[in-house]
Amino acid sequence: MKSFDKAAISALASDFQGLLILPEDPTYNAARQIWNGHIQRRPRLIARCSGVADVIAAVRFGREHGLNPSVRGGGHAVAGHAICDDGLVIDLSMMTGSRVDPLARTIQLDGGCLNAHLDRESQAFGLAATGGIVSHTGIAGLTLGGGIGHLMRKFGLTIDALRSCDVVTAEGDFLVANERENSDLYWGLRGGGGNFGIVTNFTFELQALGPSILAGMIAWPMADAPRVLRFLREFMADAPDEVGIMANLRLAPPLPVIPAALHGKPIVALIATYAGQIDEGEAILQPIREIATPVVDAIAPRPYVTHQKMFDAAMPHGRHYYWKSHKLGPLTDEVIDIVVEHCEQITSPLSTVPIFSFGGAVARVSDEATAFPYRDAAHDINIVAAWHPEDVGGAERHIDWTRKFFDALKPHSRGVYVNFTSDDAADRVRAAYSEQQWRRLTALKAKYDPTNYFRMNANIAPHDRT
Repeated sequence: MKSFDKAAISALASDFQGLLILPEDPTYNAARQIWNGHIQRRPRLIARCSGVADVIAAVRFGREHGLNPSVRGGGHAVAGHAICDDGLVIDLSMMTGSRVDPLARTIQLDGGCLNAHLDRESQAFGLAATGGIVSHTGIAGLTLGGGIGHLMRKFGLTIDALRSCDVVTAEGDFLVANERENSDLYWGLRGGGGNFGIVTNFTFELQALGPSILAGMIAWPMADAPRVLRFLREFMADAPDEVGIMANLRLAPPLPVIPAALHGKPIVALIATYAGQIDEGEAILQPIREIATPVVDAIAPRPYVTHQKMFDAAMPHGRHYYWKSHKLGPLTDEVIDIVVEHCEQITSPLSTVPIFSFGGAVARVSDEATAFPYRDAAHDINIVAAWHPEDVGGAERHIDWTRKFFDALKPHSRGVYVNFTSDDAADRVRAAYSEQQWRRLTALKAKYDPTNYFRMNANIAPHDRT
């Protein structure tokens, strides 16, 4: 690695409108923190960009001085891809501009925007696109990996609404990628992660929704989990596209809405979202209430933006996280038994096991159309260990629970959603794509980033062109 001195930083600063943060700066320790507090790394330079010109300048500076980069959008990747050791962080967190065109039904979002920006700005016009389930998730990472969320069965994945990207390449060049310009890159950006460049602006197509929808949580004691998960399997097999349901298994938090006798005890919940008329949704979702007697029933009309923030308090910045994930077919009885057994052994009151339901609009897009594979999968299970920073001695125990749970489900795996890889990204990234997709992605990497400059990600290395 080449060194750089004060003169080099001064030269960069003369052509930089954002902030250049060095280890000796008083803001450095705060600036290097990301969502997952379990990841602690110390970059040599954080370039907090104010616009595209800053991104270009940072990329070129990094190349000139041999600094391996990481790219920070929302900083939400559990693996900590947003932050690097002894390298350059190209930080887009100041770049949060947005613009809705209500006539064209599109929204433009800069690369540092969060899920909250998408929801708030589009809902001002009664419009929406599929976003993540935590409002402080970055749009960039969410989108580039595919983008799953409550609305995906109705509107498709986040990438299915993506219409154009502004991209800074590994050489520091600027490109537009859409169906007409650099269409091969456009294909790869829809599921291939941050391997091909830095997206500084996204344009999404929007759909009518809300502002109020029928949504919320209904929960039962863990003893009812087999019945609840079997219901989920059968109900979602032919549910209308408007229905989005996510299961969630965890220890009951000490909330007033939950009976005190259940606090700290294992529970199973279904989080329902109906992306249609509220009165229609009431009738369609009624069978959920008949599975067994719930201990919580909070399915009701509510603002969509409120529903999108319901998990924010459970997933705060700075908490320690570790997770592993599988895509799954239908929830067979064997899979359900494994899930219930391991959820009954959960080691932290902060850990959760969300199970997302695919189908609908997600499954009607071919695997060849984007770089998101196995669209015919029925579910995705994410085994999320979470614990307080003070629980240092518990980290090994929580991680071990996650790994054993993951291993038990391996025989039933249908691959992995690349955004849900953790420390296994180097090994699991190949399982995130089909053989045909992998060949296309490695060829794209060789074209747009032949030196693998952008490698701090779920990395796709350039193919051997010899």
